[in-house]
Amino acid sequence: MSLPSLPDRLKAGIPALAAWCGLPEPAIPGVLAREAFDAVVVDMQHGAIDFAATVRAIPLIAAAGKPAMVRIPVGDFATASRILDAGASGVIAPMINTVEDAYRFAAVMKFPPVGERSWGPHGALSLTGLQPAEYFKIGNGLSVALAMIETQEALAIVDDILAVPGIDGIFIGPSDLSIGLSRGKELDPASTAVDAAIDHALARARSAGKFAGIYAATGDRASELARKGFHLVSIASDTGLLRAGAQMALKAARN
Repeated sequence: MSLPSLPDRLKAGIPALAAWCGLPEPAIPGVLAREAFDAVVVDMQHGAIDFAATVRAIPLIAAAGKPAMVRIPVGDFATASRILDAGASGVIAPMINTVEDAYRFAAVMKFPPVGERSWGPHGALSLTGLQPAEYFKIGNGLSVALAMIETQEALAIVDDILAVPGIDGIFIGPSDLSIGLSRGKELDPASTAVDAAIDHALARARSAGKFAGIYAATGDRASELARKGFHLVSIASDTGLLRAGAQMALKAARN
């Protein structure tokens, strides 16, 4: 199989570090996939990249031997199925705040009898090299469905979300979580309250035998979160990495 297995990578026991891309150019995820990242996330929620560019990015990431993941827009569950058809190895769904949200997300991510995903994996067949019948048989285990936990409501029912068939794990959004926990008073993704919530959600995911991922704004923060035991930790963003690189080069030049 030419398409790398994201579930296998997340089960390896060593945290997977992911690049996070939102700029509207598919070559950027392709370039970052050639670095030492373990996976690449394309952000369709807050990023400027659209569906067509995302579909073009997926084979570029896979060609570098890395799994491609996509964060879909809020509530756009139909896009999750199309992203899998294109060959993505995982989908992150933001603002999963109810069990109903989790069921709707899982339904489009998994073939029957687990879910209701319809047939049409044009890109996935090409990238995996599998025959249609074989892909249908094992397809549910080739990708991961991660429900984002980023509100008080979601945190309160994290066990119920994790229990939904077809949900493979959770992905924590610390910034929105900080806004929710403070009732809109602050943005502090590294606050004591957020850290406590992160520890709780991580413990519940591991207890359920499912994956836990999280976003980190910096490499230092990613290191802290990886040591906590997360299966997947994303690092900064393509825009952030571009700015940091520019600032570092300018500082060195001016010194």
